This record gives sequence, structure tokens and C-alpha cells, in this order.
Amino acid sequence: MGFHEDDLNNLEQLLESLIKMVGKANKNVDSLQVRVRQLELLIREQQLVIKERDPLEIYPRHHHHSSEKFPLHL
Repeated sequence: MGFHEDDLNNLEQLLESLIKMVGKANKNVDSLQVRVRQLELLIREQQLVIKERDPLEIYPRHHHHSSEKFPLHL
């Protein structure tokens, strides 16, 4: 069974289209990987900042009375 020239041209165009699609998909994956790495770095930095803080800085000593700030009127 032989291929006609039109069939070969169609196959070539299909192959080129598939290659372009895969290239675009790879580019999108690369872009997402960069974003994920950036988010991971930000999360690590925030975790280090929290670990380095004194517990008293995270939880203040003086208590805020929420009822004073937001009185409840019934």
C-alpha cells in the first residue's frame, strides 16, 4: 500500500502541528514550575521568619478584649 503525495504532506503537517503543541505544553509546564518554585521559596522564608521569632512576638502578652472593641448590643 503506497502513500500518495497528498497523504505524505498531510502527515507532515500533522507531525509539525503535534511538535508545536508539545512545545507549547512544555513551555507552559516550565512556566508553572517556575511559579511553584517561587511559591515554595516564599513559604520557606515565611516559615524561617516565624521560627526565628520569639513566641511572645507571635502571641502578644497583653490581651485585647474583643468585647471592648466590638460591643454586643442585644
